[in-house]
Amino acid sequence: MAERRRTQIFLASTLYGAATLAAALDAEQFPRADRRLLLVANNAATPETTPAFDEAPGFDRLRARFDGVLSWNETIRPFHPGGWSPRPDDVPLWERHLRLLWGLGTDDVELVVESLQVNPALAVAQLFPDAPLEVYADGLMSYGPTRNKLDPLVGGRVRRLLHLDLVPGLRPLLLSEFGVPAEIVPAEVFTKVLAELCDATPLVEAPEGAALLLGQYLSAIDILTPEEEERLHVRMLRGAAALGHRELVFKPHPSAPARWSRMLETEAGRLGVALTVLGTPVLAEVVFRRSRPALVVGCFSTALLTASTFYGLPVARVGTDLLLERLSPYQNSNRVPVTLVDALLPDLERPETVAGWTPGKLPGERLSGLLAAVGFAMQPQIHPALRPAAERYLADHLDAGTRRYFKRRRLTALALPGAVPSQLAFLPRNPTVRKVARRARSVQRRLALRLPGQRAAVAGRTRNGNGR
Repeated sequence: MAERRRTQIFLASTLYGAATLAAALDAEQFPRADRRLLLVANNAATPETTPAFDEAPGFDRLRARFDGVLSWNETIRPFHPGGWSPRPDDVPLWERHLRLLWGLGTDDVELVVESLQVNPALAVAQLFPDAPLEVYADGLMSYGPTRNKLDPLVGGRVRRLLHLDLVPGLRPLLLSEFGVPAEIVPAEVFTKVLAELCDATPLVEAPEGAALLLGQYLSAIDILTPEEEERLHVRMLRGAAALGHRELVFKPHPSAPARWSRMLETEAGRLGVALTVLGTPVLAEVVFRRSRPALVVGCFSTALLTASTFYGLPVARVGTDLLLERLSPYQNSNRVPVTLVDALLPDLERPETVAGWTPGKLPGERLSGLLAAVGFAMQPQIHPALRPAAERYLADHLDAGTRRYFKRRRLTALALPGAVPSQLAFLPRNPTVRKVARRARSVQRRLALRLPGQRAAVAGRTRNGNGR
């Protein structure tokens, strides 16, 4: 009997992610295959008006590593990639359709996807229920816990997590509940791929040695309002100018409105500094390589760690204090990236920390403890084994500097150290207090059962107030 053909399908939604895949291929981290197909997903809010990354400058350098390029958006049109998933009863029909549409026949299919806990990666994994899975992570979210509890029929198929070593020595939490081993994509291979992209990208008019400001478009994911994000960008500009930088470059998010750069231009004129706004959508790493910025400023962009770890550039953060307070619910998957950037990088608005900062400032053991504590507080049901590590960290290191990484209400709900002020720590162990608390909860439950309409109204107000 002839051996069946093996086809690997790589799902990507960003040029940075596709570059990560290209680096892993160049490093021979994938087994041999008869065909390799790149499945492109455009997750923009309005993909009809936002070009997919395979239309970006430099993509042709990556295309040669694949035998074909497919469009997920075209496949499921008119549905949006982020909002569509198959009904369980329709999976066999969809798999048969995709095998015909993509010319897979009876091939053995292997899937390599990003962000498995959400669509479109989850949908693609569900459509090929017998295909082994590998996950690659191209950003700081890989260090956080899995966002949702995955079906074991999906999570149990994952063989490996490939990730960039953005925080050397720190082990990702993503998918660790399934015992998935993590493997690092070599930094030197990744930067070589980025050099290819840089060589193929049209000239970027960014003065050499300027300070680079990174926009993220946080209002699009309901973390900040548009006005707050505009003020955040202005804080970046003012902070860089206060450090003595007279030439600044702003790299807006590709989907951000043009009016944001106009506000920055007005502020730059008032401060007497030269501002260049990049109009061409390029990777920040292209600017790192070509212009060697004197300083890279951002909120919690993965590019801050890429600049520091892979290119040795000075970096600074701004606005993480606001985001740590604003992220809701506590389980928001952006919490770990914001926490890591806040803990590792200097505060732009404290000039003394920027001047004296060097990479690797926070001891690895303490950073691992912080990640364990935040990860457990976010997903205690997914990672119950992290409780002892979380308790140790909170007992030893919870102070005025680390308190911002935790919500007192969350610590209380999980019975973790720091839930109450130290002078009142005896209260949870007091029998009388526990008896009163049990009685109050009992009364609350009885009221909820008697007043279902009121309970539904309260729940609705709570969801609306959280915002996400």
